[in-house]
Amino acid sequence: MMKNQKQLLYLVLSLITLVAGYAYLRYAYKVTDSTPFTQEIVLIILGTVATIFITALLLNQQTAVEIEKEQSIKFLELKAGTYEKLLDLMEDMSLVDNFGNKELTHLQFITHRLAIVASADVLNEYQNFLKVISQISTDHSFSGDADTLSKALGALTVQIRQDLIGGQSTGYTNSQIRNIIANNSKESQLIRNR
Repeated sequence: MMKNQKQLLYLVLSLITLVAGYAYLRYAYKVTDSTPFTQEIVLIILGTVATIFITALLLNQQTAVEIEKEQSIKFLELKAGTYEKLLDLMEDMSLVDNFGNKELTHLQFITHRLAIVASADVLNEYQNFLKVISQISTDHSFSGDADTLSKALGALTVQIRQDLIGGQSTGYTNSQIRNIIANNSKESQLIRNR
């Protein structure tokens, strides 16, 4: 709200300056009516002032757009980095021989980091993932539950992907992405059984 008030104030001041400047230059143009050379100088000044004013307005708008773009890029980088750390941590924890309350608590604390950058859909899916983890880790390992874990992680990954790319289309539907993740899960299971 404060930003809008500041912009409104600048707009009002700019309009007052423009009207006052125009009135003064119009008066100067009328006063110099008898000397055409002086009239041309006044017109040059009027043209220069108008050009400077328009250029300043355009540069101000361009700067605001560039700042917003940089902030969006930095936020996207922070979001991608946070998701990357989350997936790395999950990978490390899935390789732990004895998965206990300590690891589960660690995963629950990640919710606070995610709350900074993640969308509501990612947070909801992460909560579902935590429920699955707590259910399948009652025996302190993930052996035999790899398929359930992979499905929960796949659903979370789909939400993370949608959050990162936003409304952009990449040529894959959600069902195709889920199938790719499911096929990867099946291949991983076959490799483990060998």
